[in-house]
Amino acid sequence: MSEQRVLSGIQPSGRLHLGNLVGALQNWVRLQEQYECYYFIADWHALTSQYADTSNLKEYTRDVLVNCLAAGLDPEKATIFQQSRVPEHAELHLLLSMITPLSWLERVPTYKEKQEQVTDKDLGTYGFLGYPLLQTADILIYRAHYVPVGVDQVPHLEITREIGRRFNNFYGEVFPEPEALLTEFPKVVGTDGRKMSKTYNNCIYLSDSPQEVEQKIRTMMTDPQRIKRTDRGDPEKSPVHHLHRIFSSTQEQEHTAQGCRSASIGCIDCKKILIKNIFKVLEPIWEKRRYFLENPSLLDDILASGSARAGKAASETMKLVRKSMNLQ
Repeated sequence: MSEQRVLSGIQPSGRLHLGNLVGALQNWVRLQEQYECYYFIADWHALTSQYADTSNLKEYTRDVLVNCLAAGLDPEKATIFQQSRVPEHAELHLLLSMITPLSWLERVPTYKEKQEQVTDKDLGTYGFLGYPLLQTADILIYRAHYVPVGVDQVPHLEITREIGRRFNNFYGEVFPEPEALLTEFPKVVGTDGRKMSKTYNNCIYLSDSPQEVEQKIRTMMTDPQRIKRTDRGDPEKSPVHHLHRIFSSTQEQEHTAQGCRSASIGCIDCKKILIKNIFKVLEPIWEKRRYFLENPSLLDDILASGSARAGKAASETMKLVRKSMNLQ
């Protein structure tokens, strides 16, 4: 395993779904075999937009942990921890806030975009504005070398690199500049054809029962032109086909796509193939979920141990930071 560190986190803002599995967890499992990995449950980040109601925060934090483990993360190979259990994140966040120009935060693309898109919450808070700064602290506190991101997320990492450079220019070389570990994240569509998202209520959750998963797929929209069984369709217009690209074999993709175009296969039969293949992915996860949910003390131990390990690494960084800033 490489001594270079990888850092990534996931918000406990709701139950995890297939999009989280394909876009993050499966990649995390691969990376833990190659790097020294730190994966955290970003509960402070969840507060940046959901501060008014924290009633489900503990439940969602537990769900993230259970699904990370069920997907294959190994606490012996990767450090799995909870952000709020490592107070050094907050200390570094505070110190970085002293040197970060306000204009840098205001120019982050998602800052104004989300304010315009999310109309049911008051996002006019420092916590929301300072989200990229807290994210920077999360990365720099472990002196991470890599952050796994998709191409579209590279600009979000640049502010971390800029703040790290600014700190190093003022106080000496403390932080390495984290690089993007470019990863191909397939777009996972939801049951309505839009990107799978809790916001759209179109998710297949990892905690769904087999019956719920089957029902959701059976009722998924397909090509709207296929009104009758004999109507020919365009698989590119069907969200079911997009999920086939992720979960089905090449042969099955070709078979269902051609069957759609020629009307030689009905939408129900097409969906049955998809259900079978998604079940292949989810069945081992369901089995591991049951095991961990039946052993809550084991979950507590894993989170406590991982957070302690992360805290030790974060503490070592903060000693360097305080010394470089003449705070000790």
